[in-house]
Amino acid sequence: MSIPYQADTPVDPHRSWMMSRVKGKNTKPEIAVRSMLHGMGLRFTVNGPLNRTLPGKPDIVLPKYHTVVFVHGCFWHAHPGCKDFRIPKTRREWWESKLYGNRKRDLKHQADLLERGWTVRVVWTCQLRNQVAIRELAATLKDWFSDPEPELRVAETPAPYSVNPD
Repeated sequence: MSIPYQADTPVDPHRSWMMSRVKGKNTKPEIAVRSMLHGMGLRFTVNGPLNRTLPGKPDIVLPKYHTVVFVHGCFWHAHPGCKDFRIPKTRREWWESKLYGNRKRDLKHQADLLERGWTVRVVWTCQLRNQVAIRELAATLKDWFSDPEPELRVAETPAPYSVNPD
């Protein structure tokens, strides 16, 4: 069942104030991933022309590696199997439509990028939860970008999640 998109009206002023503080750019997870990449000697853009014109407006673009990195919040991008993602109990239908719609849009953007020959990488905020997870993510990032001939890299499949059927 498909629910038409409608604005979520705040129930109280405090909730409205809290939601107004949700950032869309330069979040702590994005800055942490950029710091790791920079520490590895990688150079990238965050506000360059490619970031604004590529599908999905990637958080990080590494032109040398023809790779884009999205840093996704587990809740807003419906990270399957993650303890940080669960549908709220109130207005459940609206939230399902909203969050699974985000996921569906993410997959479309990733497919568009792959068609253009870009490698797509997704970092989830739960990968930055604690020091152990951060070390694992750092090792993963190192593996992703250790290819000495980046122009020969083959685009990989989108993030491993599926969209709820409509």
